[in-house]
Amino acid sequence: MQAQQSARVHERFEDLVRELGLPPPVEERPVVCVQGLGFVGAAMAVAVADARDDAGDHRFNVVGVDLPTPEGVAKLDAINSGRFPIATEDTRLGEALAAAHDRGNLMATTDPRIYSFASVALVDIPLDVTEIDGQPTATLDGFRSAIRTLGQHMPAGSLIVVESTVPPGATEHVAAPELASALVLRNLPPDAVLLAHSYERVMPGDGYLDSIVNFWRAYAGVTPEAADACETFLSQVVNVESYPLTRLTSPTASETAKVIENSYRATTIALMEEWGRFAEAVGIDLFEIIAAIRRRPTHSNIRRPGFGVGGYCLTKDPLLGEIAARDIFELDGIDFPFSTLAVSVNRAMPLASVEILDSALNGGLAGRRILLMGISYRDGVSDTRSSPSEIFVRAARKRGADVVSHDPLVADWAELGLKIDSAIPSPSGFDAVVFAVPHREYRLLDLRGWLDGARPLVLDASAVLDDDQRAVLGDLGCRALSIGRGDGI
Repeated sequence: MQAQQSARVHERFEDLVRELGLPPPVEERPVVCVQGLGFVGAAMAVAVADARDDAGDHRFNVVGVDLPTPEGVAKLDAINSGRFPIATEDTRLGEALAAAHDRGNLMATTDPRIYSFASVALVDIPLDVTEIDGQPTATLDGFRSAIRTLGQHMPAGSLIVVESTVPPGATEHVAAPELASALVLRNLPPDAVLLAHSYERVMPGDGYLDSIVNFWRAYAGVTPEAADACETFLSQVVNVESYPLTRLTSPTASETAKVIENSYRATTIALMEEWGRFAEAVGIDLFEIIAAIRRRPTHSNIRRPGFGVGGYCLTKDPLLGEIAARDIFELDGIDFPFSTLAVSVNRAMPLASVEILDSALNGGLAGRRILLMGISYRDGVSDTRSSPSEIFVRAARKRGADVVSHDPLVADWAELGLKIDSAIPSPSGFDAVVFAVPHREYRLLDLRGWLDGARPLVLDASAVLDDDQRAVLGDLGCRALSIGRGDGI
């Protein structure tokens, strides 16, 4: 059956595109498919569609592919209408997508037959980490299925690049066997399709598109030929003159690089969390201290305390080393205590804000109305996955508080089933306001006009407010507290 599925129903890419109800591209170019249209895949599709050769001509026809779920179909509809499917502050990204739509070299579908025309497929699917019997576990069924689908359709001589963050070893020990099995069922050699890994470093926000095309990339191939093909492709999309590529010796090395990057960041954030509690207790300003430390070049990237760590990477990636050691390589005695503790510390970070409010409000949180300013996991993005705001809201509600939430980029908070009004609520009637995410709208907020006689307790949980804004709160008689600063600083 798989062999039958892999047969081309159409001889030409344009004919299949027409059957799918999409306008065929006006120019013949190599086809690149992006498997998965989330925060990484959607932006990658735009970047690849925007790539040009030395003559200024666009290099590729790009097809984004997602599952036929309501969420997947909504993304397809947006892309096929010339709209980026995710709220973002990066105007360049939206403009590039609209231009690609008008040009006709970017489209989206749920039909896997499109892979049969691809020269390159980029794997950008999510991989969740859950806890089973007290151990972090990554279910690789979706990853296996995604690779198997590509193996059922990709033509001989094409290239698959895994960009998803996976446990080290997954490309060589999971993806490669799945791909080989699917190819053999089609009577093709097991190495007929090249396989490589190049981890994404996408950073949603105002530099969303730049984080793909103007940033360093590392890569590796299962074979030297796959590495060469991956290098050729990336060099056509990434500004390699300013941001040279780094070839690693194996996909496992490439996968490990991504996991260590995020483990390092998560661990250094967790380190500053404990110093934040100290600063608050003894009445010093940790942000002032960090600014002084950063003047030393070797410590310029020291992190700072905040409301919490969220998003899809730092909340789980440090656990992938343990998962790889146990489930892929079956190693005994390889532990990751720092990485594991960092995830645990960071998960609990929003609870510090709950404790501060509970202590500062006479009688605690029961019956109090709290206005939470910021839902996404960081400023300039609409991603609410593993948001520290979710932990905060659930904990505050458990103590009897009524929490109203706002975010300028989030209209639907899926994790809590809430619709979010785009207008910033009036602070009137709230006992406390928590600034959790440094969105531009909050950093530019005229506090004097916005408060308009209201005098809630204000907790700046993520260095959102500047010195002038905090001074305004003092002038108005609002008690202002900050994560990482002593009372009144």
